Amino acid sequence: MKRRRVKITGIGPVTPAGIGRDEFWKGILEPVSRVVPYRELGPEFGAFVTAKVDGFKITDYLDDPSALPKGSSRQALFAVAGAMLALRDAGLSLEELRRTSCAVVTGSSLMDFGSIGGSVESVQKRGARGAQARVLYTMGISSVPSAVNLALGITAPTMGISTQCSAGLDAIGHAANLVANGQAEMAICGGSEAPLHKFPLLELRAADLTPATDEMPLRLGRPFDLWRTTGVVSEGAAMFVIEPESSPRRGYSWISGYACGNDDPGDLCGGLIFAAKQAMAEARIRPNQIEAISAWGPGHKQVDRGEADAMKRLFASRLVDIPAVSIKGAIGTSLGSAPAVQVAAAALALAEGILPPTVNWDHPDPACPFNLSNRSRAIEHRHTLINTHGAGGVNACMVLERC
Repeated sequence: MKRRRVKITGIGPVTPAGIGRDEFWKGILEPVSRVVPYRELGPEFGAFVTAKVDGFKITDYLDDPSALPKGSSRQALFAVAGAMLALRDAGLSLEELRRTSCAVVTGSSLMDFGSIGGSVESVQKRGARGAQARVLYTMGISSVPSAVNLALGITAPTMGISTQCSAGLDAIGHAANLVANGQAEMAICGGSEAPLHKFPLLELRAADLTPATDEMPLRLGRPFDLWRTTGVVSEGAAMFVIEPESSPRRGYSWISGYACGNDDPGDLCGGLIFAAKQAMAEARIRPNQIEAISAWGPGHKQVDRGEADAMKRLFASRLVDIPAVSIKGAIGTSLGSAPAVQVAAAALALAEGILPPTVNWDHPDPACPFNLSNRSRAIEHRHTLINTHGAGGVNACMVLERC
């Protein structure tokens, strides 16, 4: 079967900047940070900040939550809400979905530490009687796409992908390959993460991957800024409906190329070069055709510089002329779902001809010569390169092309 082109026809973001396509797009264009102090762990554990999805209730998106397992994780509920929003955005009814060959693929970096921690604490208090059997069915990464299946009343093949912070992009790339190769006529895909629990927050702070202060929280996430320190951990999801070119529904963008690559020892983010080259080769374009970059840019001192070094090696002197953006200053890094949120922003940017701001980018770092702006920019562009990087040296890149 001839490989088909794949397009994004529905977008369902669940983010600190807004829930749903319109609210998310409006929010991500604002030059403001959603980072706030996080008090839920208690003062004995020190100061934390995060960007939260406020006011989220699954009943706003799912009429009958009883279809889901008792104790379903917050990240599973995010994914269900995002899937519902993406279907609505694509103009797809549940009846039509159920008549279509569909796959469900989601990416998450972590299992549900909320339920795991709760079961551990229950056993510590009550002994073996405190063990919570339902955790077996709700903690795993595969429980996220399974929850989407149950909520939609379908029996689609599901896959949960965990490749650290690249998971959301890898999920979309894998789903796109299923549709392109004719293994599915449609896919619901994306990333979802809800890590705001004692664990892994304590480990992330111990690893200097989230700040150890809550002073001036709005200023703590500073992608590529000279005075950046580290990234801010957040939560959220972005889900998509993707379909082949034959679909009558309008597309936001084509998923033209996708690839992953690992770092060589001592070459932080160097795997982005291989991943980007392979993604561009699949898209059948050259580096000089990339007109925008959705940078990973978590605001971490070394990771930001590593990404910049990789892009300098890839684009040489042209890097300073390619408009780029990191949305992490606005909404933090939601681990495995962060790349999917980048895809949502990049697809809307292609469709609207507007790049969101890089919030808190106030003092350019000469070591990170990206073409950034802390304000939204009206820029018509055809091809966007999306970068992602995760612990352990994993990387993934995707090329989106305007429909």
